Amino acid sequence: MGAAVRGCGTSPLAGGLPVLLTKNFNPRFLVKLMLRRNFLSSVAATAGAITLGGKALSAQTAPGKKPELKLALLGCGGRGAWIGNLFAKHGGYKIHAIGDYFPHRIKRAGDSLRVPESHRFSGLSAYKRLLDTKPDVIAIIVAPWFHPRIAEEAVAVGVHVYLAKPVAVDVPGCLSIEASGKRATENKLCFLVDFQTRTDAFFIEAMRRIHSGDIGAPIFGEAFYHSDSPGSHARPGSHGERIANWRFDAALGGEIIVERDVHVLDMMNWAMNNTPPLHVYGVSGRKQRLSPGNVPDYCTALYQYPNNTGITFTSREFRGYGSTPEGIGLRLFGTKGILESKYAGYARIRGEKAYPGGKCGNLYQAGAVANIKSFYEAVISSDYSNSTVAPSVRATMLAILGREAAAKNTLLKWEDILKDTNRREADLKGLRD
Repeated sequence: MGAAVRGCGTSPLAGGLPVLLTKNFNPRFLVKLMLRRNFLSSVAATAGAITLGGKALSAQTAPGKKPELKLALLGCGGRGAWIGNLFAKHGGYKIHAIGDYFPHRIKRAGDSLRVPESHRFSGLSAYKRLLDTKPDVIAIIVAPWFHPRIAEEAVAVGVHVYLAKPVAVDVPGCLSIEASGKRATENKLCFLVDFQTRTDAFFIEAMRRIHSGDIGAPIFGEAFYHSDSPGSHARPGSHGERIANWRFDAALGGEIIVERDVHVLDMMNWAMNNTPPLHVYGVSGRKQRLSPGNVPDYCTALYQYPNNTGITFTSREFRGYGSTPEGIGLRLFGTKGILESKYAGYARIRGEKAYPGGKCGNLYQAGAVANIKSFYEAVISSDYSNSTVAPSVRATMLAILGREAAAKNTLLKWEDILKDTNRREADLKGLRD
């Protein structure tokens, strides 16, 4: 899974997902509209190859059936194997090849997904052998430290990219992903980052209303991600432990505020309409964690935005003894109303222009299913706008800013993090290539 990533210069990191709706637009219809956007009204039957994004798809397409995309799945752990099944269930993908560091994961996933033995690869360089099989698309579901290099190489050889969050663990990695996203668009390739809240109709409509002024000017907010500590996946000292337990490795995972809390920071960034904070002050530490590794088990930060608007962020990974709230949530208080939202919970507005919203359901799965469908339709319809890249890079940058301010227990400006050239170097000694 490669060496350290290369930086790609500076960037304004601007961008977002514009949503054009009338006041009474049905949010349920919006999701269908977004997922079907620019989709071909019909797909011609062909006995030869279909050309998409400057490359030929070898799959044959029978009359009335979808073209089939050859998918390379990189990462066959818990989420990787799970999302591989979602790709298979979609019906438009053929699991063409799989890769993971661990052979036992490869065997389990390969048998389940019916992948030929010749297209199963293990070790750190598994991704290179996956790309050598010439897939149409690659799903990258491995430790985020590897994301920038693998995405860059996939785009370079003409493969569409489906990427798990967060996009990277440091600023050079974020800039590399941003550059790869732009290069993908230039080369007529699709690049999608799998954030789930941005697929939900109630979140989309609530955010549209906020950007239209329905809660007035933001006053202050609170964002949180509270949960117990997850279990480890390998015994201390066992071969490949750092890879198996990458969430607990500060370099491979980026620490909890980057690796998992980026979900709520993406919600915060979305609500603030991609406006960067002026500065952040924070504190973090490790006081309760029983799991292995070198990452904190709590983090708090104050994100200070223009017009004296502050958003407090808190996160923990240890036992809560039944306290609430748990999970992922964001409240934003304005002069005319309040946003209340929770991942896999609800999105609504209280106030002068109330929006009742609704329950979001199981966003962990529903969001992934929606993104898999959206990715497929973007590839088939030659939609290379790649609109998820910019906000995903911004959210990861916000997480890195909070992590660095908290680790140093100091105040850091947004301009400071944009100039950060430090790369986190992972310890890969003793691991199989």
